[in-house]
Amino acid sequence: MKIISWNVNGIRALIKNNFFESIEKLQPDVLCLQETKAQKSEVEKAIKPLIGYTWACNSALKKGYSGVAIGVKIAYLKVIDSFADKLFDQEGRIVCTEFKSFYLLNVYKPNSGQKLDRLAYRKNWDADFLAYAKELEKVKPLVICGDFNVAHQPIDLKNPVSNYNKTAGYTQIEIDGMTNLLDCGFIDAFRYFYPEQETYTFWSYRFNARAKNIGWRIDYFLVSKSLLPKIKSISIHSDIYGSDHCPVELNIQEYD
Repeated sequence: MKIISWNVNGIRALIKNNFFESIEKLQPDVLCLQETKAQKSEVEKAIKPLIGYTWACNSALKKGYSGVAIGVKIAYLKVIDSFADKLFDQEGRIVCTEFKSFYLLNVYKPNSGQKLDRLAYRKNWDADFLAYAKELEKVKPLVICGDFNVAHQPIDLKNPVSNYNKTAGYTQIEIDGMTNLLDCGFIDAFRYFYPEQETYTFWSYRFNARAKNIGWRIDYFLVSKSLLPKIKSISIHSDIYGSDHCPVELNIQEYD
């Protein structure tokens, strides 16, 4: 079962920029998109040429903002409603699909803002998200993927010293939010298999950052510990362009 996670930074823009060619190359069984920046009907219209997928979307109340979607080519059980606390789900940041052996939770975590003006909101959001994930895991193991908007360790961004506690995505509050997930037993799959590899998933459009590889690893697959033996591979497709993020791929055995 090949799962691709990709922050597309606007699905309607990306389909004009080799999106379908990239998906044809990747051949995912499950495609998780973040930051679609579109309502459900607009997402479905944009990705209509992708034959064989069943889609579940969650859109923000604010049009052209946030949004997540899961496209599934293989058998699944159902789509799970997201946060019980709807105050934290008005921005369309979570969609969850139940498979036979695990839940797949696609998430686009809030950015704390250029001036860190949403950092308190992000802290509360992380706490609610952790509680939600723990409740799901009581029923089945969990695969969480998406844009977490945080570099967890210094190895996960090019310039850790100059960004620490100054830049959204690398404050101690955001780092602690990720640490709390890991302390509850969720495993950062890429770092588990590649503990010393410096690879990024996001590059700013400014300052020619991608060409210089001045990047951040903020897109993750976290998995319940019980699923680790079922993971066949994980990879970051930094050679695929079109968004300021690149796709991340997890291959996992769907088991009885």
